[in-house]
This record gives sequence, structure tokens and C-alpha cells, in this order.
Amino acid sequence: MKRFKTTKGLIGIVLLLVILLVAILGPMVIPPDAATAMDMRARRAPPSLTHLFGTDQLGRDMFYRVILGTRTSLEIAVSAVVMSIVLGLPLGLISGYFGGFIDNVLMRLVDTLLAFPALLLALTISAVLGPNIQNTIIAIGVAFTPYLARIIRGEALRVAQMPYVEAARSSGTTDLMIMWRHVLPNILPAVIVQGTISLAFAILAEAGLSFLGLGTQPPAASWGLMIQASRDQLDIAPWTALVPGMAVALTVLGLNMFGDVLRDILDPRAR
Repeated sequence: MKRFKTTKGLIGIVLLLVILLVAILGPMVIPPDAATAMDMRARRAPPSLTHLFGTDQLGRDMFYRVILGTRTSLEIAVSAVVMSIVLGLPLGLISGYFGGFIDNVLMRLVDTLLAFPALLLALTISAVLGPNIQNTIIAIGVAFTPYLARIIRGEALRVAQMPYVEAARSSGTTDLMIMWRHVLPNILPAVIVQGTISLAFAILAEAGLSFLGLGTQPPAASWGLMIQASRDQLDIAPWTALVPGMAVALTVLGLNMFGDVLRDILDPRAR
């Protein structure tokens, strides 16, 4: 079992490193207009030495578009998860530490948002705000906030009952200082693990919104947008959907593997 977890962690780390290198270095080394340049004579060309991943219905090189789509998807996912942590951390921390009336009020607000599936809530927010990258980040970030707030609240509730927190209270330390010095550092591992796992769901959410036309808009490169554009040509050019679909699958797989191993490392109860 230990060897299996180690192997899984290594696979996750390798996948993430490759994806990060592609997202960071890829756009720097490819031609500026490589992902948008159209060649109507090479429409739906299969994978070859000229076009490693083939071309789409407009003759655009899928290899370059997937590289640019990697940066787009990661930027949206990371920004959305950071936003959800910024919103959910104070909600969960205050609710779990103080409890009582404050906890009831804040958690009823969170429960109201949890009544809606995350993707449906993100879709609704994106439809109201309008489809673009900034609004996609806001929609996914708000949709994931209640889940993070719930997890953080549970961790804060557990830590707030620890003897060292009671000792700090009895010594006259203010609640704000206790939360900053004692509670927050001890719940950060759970926040980091949940944030890593949430990245995988954020990438799926971005791909789903783009597929439905409520996320990234053309001519920008996005994995979900590429899958959406290929839905009418799966029988004649399956690589146009297979390549971005595999990119999504490998990224989500790597994040989930890495998140599981990270949880085993950072969670003292798992150890």
C-alpha cells in the first residue's frame, strides 16, 4: 500500500510538472500567431510530423492550441480557487471558532449556496454576468466557496477545542490573535489539500462552461472550447476532441493523485 501511494504521488508530481512547464514555457517558444493561424487547405488534417496533433475545422494547429489552452485553463482554475479560499477562509474560520449564533447565521448562508450543484451555480452566475474569462473566474470561485467554507469550519471547530487554544483564552489573549497564531496555522494543511483537489474540479468546470458557450470565448484557446467546436466532426476528425479531452483528463488525474498524497503527508490523522 505504501509503495502504491508513493508511485501514485510520483505519477501525479510528474504530470503536474509537465503541465506546468507546458503552461509556462509553451507560449514563450511557439510563434505568436501559431494557435490562430488558419490554413483552409489543411482543414481536419490528421496527426502527422507537420501537425503533431492534427488540425481543426479551420486548419489551425491543434498542438499549438492545446499548449495555449493549458495556460488558459490553469490561469482560470488557479484564480478561481484562490478566490474561493479568500472568500471561504474567513467564513469558515469565524464560524468554526466562535460557534453559536454566528455559526448558525454563516452556515445557513453557506447551506443556501450548497443547495445548488457547483456547476449549475457557476453556470447561472456566468450567464448573468456574461461569458468571458474574468466572469468565468468569478463564477467558479463563488460556486466553490461554500464547499471550502464548510471544510474550513469543521477544521476550525476541531482546533478551537484543543487545550492550547483554551490555555491561550485563559491567559487573556484576544480572539483575533488566537485565530491568527493558533487556529489558522493548524488548519492551513487542510486548506492546501482541499485547494489542490479543487483545482481539478475548477478545470472541469471551466471546460464545461466553455463547452456550453459561457466560458472562454473565441478566438482564445481553451480545452472546453476546442471540444465544443469538434462536436459536429467526431466521425471525420476525432482527434479534434480527443486531444483536448486527454489534456483535461491527464491534468485532473495528476491533480487528484497529487492531492491524495498531499493529504496523507499533511494530515496528522492520516499519518
